[in-house]
Amino acid sequence: MSDRHQHSHSHDRGHRHGLRHRLSHLLTPHSHETADKVDPALESSARGMRALWVSLAVLGVTALAQAVVVAVSGSVALLGDTVHNAADALTAVPLGIAFVLGRRAATRRFTYGYGRAEDLAGLVIVLTIAASAAFAGWTAIDRLLDPRPVQHVPAVAVAALVGFAGNEWVARYRIRVGRAIGSAALVADGLHARTDGFTSLAVLLGAGGSALGWQLADPIVGLAITAAIALVLRDAAREVFRRVMDAVDPALVDRAERALTEVAGVRGVGELRLRWIGHRLRAEVAVVVDGDVTVRQAHRIAVDAEHALLHAVPRLTAALVHADPEPAPGEADPHLPLAHHAVA
Repeated sequence: MSDRHQHSHSHDRGHRHGLRHRLSHLLTPHSHETADKVDPALESSARGMRALWVSLAVLGVTALAQAVVVAVSGSVALLGDTVHNAADALTAVPLGIAFVLGRRAATRRFTYGYGRAEDLAGLVIVLTIAASAAFAGWTAIDRLLDPRPVQHVPAVAVAALVGFAGNEWVARYRIRVGRAIGSAALVADGLHARTDGFTSLAVLLGAGGSALGWQLADPIVGLAITAAIALVLRDAAREVFRRVMDAVDPALVDRAERALTEVAGVRGVGELRLRWIGHRLRAEVAVVVDGDVTVRQAHRIAVDAEHALLHAVPRLTAALVHADPEPAPGEADPHLPLAHHAVA
């Protein structure tokens, strides 16, 4: 008991000593101490909330400034960009709700907690992007059929630059925080904002064409922006679909298997499953151990395996490790009673 207590204190000192180094590698955080497990559930969600509300404010001001210019200029290219920026800002609302729900403790009905709300928020974001694409495209086509000159072209150019600056700042902020806390939805939203910034620059082309007297330049750029939004929609839908279907990066599975094979007492690695629940990972794995070890020894090996996974797999917060005895010659498969439950 004393040795274990001393080992725990030594591990705590090493954990604190390496904290600064780990903070410099935000893409691969890990946590296994009881106190640290509060971070994925509370602190990471709080950081995500701060990123959402700050970016909401910045994009809200950006969209408002652009809307004023749209009202006086009649630029449909700028209108499309403004609508997209406003929609991007509003995606903070469902994500914010998801982060709040994710803080709630698991219940007897929701035994894994409420982290899946983040995936539902991703679906809302995809629908929002689709709606903004449809609106921008409809407006551009209407202006193609009924061309009208763009007024106050210099103001449109300035508004486009404001849109680019606001979106790029938000993109950098969301991506940085999203990677730090492991939120794919927040990272995707940051990439979405970055694409919006480049579409804002495209508005400059429309303003330049209008300044040269080409009335169709504005609606044509509006259609180009619609196409850009559609590309973002495709990428966002793919990422959300993968999350909903419990897809993970195969490199994470490889990393987990390598870590398990290095654990003393593990003779082999059986079925290994990883799944995202919100911006946190959970694992289920079966490891093969010597069939002659005691239950306590097998449990110690399982605990060591879980410990190794928590260190090796970024943003993994829990792992369920099952110990299987190594097959002995002539021994029946211990899982045989479960065979008739197997899915064909």
